[in-house]
Amino acid sequence: MRIAIFGGTFDPVHSAHLAVASEAASAFELERVLFVPASRPPHKSGATVAGYEDRYRMVELACQAEPRFEASRLEAGQERSYSIDTIERVRAALGPGDELFFLIGADAFAEVATWRRWQEVVRAVRFIVAARPGHSYAVAPGAQVERLDTVALAVSSSAIRVRLAAGENPPELPPAVAAYIRERGLYA
Repeated sequence: MRIAIFGGTFDPVHSAHLAVASEAASAFELERVLFVPASRPPHKSGATVAGYEDRYRMVELACQAEPRFEASRLEAGQERSYSIDTIERVRAALGPGDELFFLIGADAFAEVATWRRWQEVVRAVRFIVAARPGHSYAVAPGAQVERLDTVALAVSSSAIRVRLAAGENPPELPPAVAAYIRERGLYA
């Protein structure tokens, strides 16, 4: 089996996340892409805008239409969410012939050498690095990198939150996610 971990705050999940995951699944013949919302991401200075349960539910709704996508609670809880812990949990459930990838944007990959136990992270997975407009990166020593340059969408969750707070309905939100945000009064 070929599986990818796709972690992030997903605050909120949007069409660019789905497009990147879909392109990666097709390009690298992934059977599953695990969307793993971080409960307490170490790289964010403040709290997420939406709580974990809301962000998880939005990911769950966004993944419904694609059978290769799966919402995962691997980083639920009050502890900081470190990629190495998530990788070790997924790796423990895989068979000896299974391949583990880590899907990540170029902006986040550029900081991989600052991550907790980063040398172990780069040895444990093959990275699929998605291009982000305006972001370049160097490959960390020991990292196996597959480039995903076919999808470079300039969509950001922070920009979507600003538009939601202004009362707009951003088209980059999957319809079920947009409906959930309205129903729960998130980002208003």
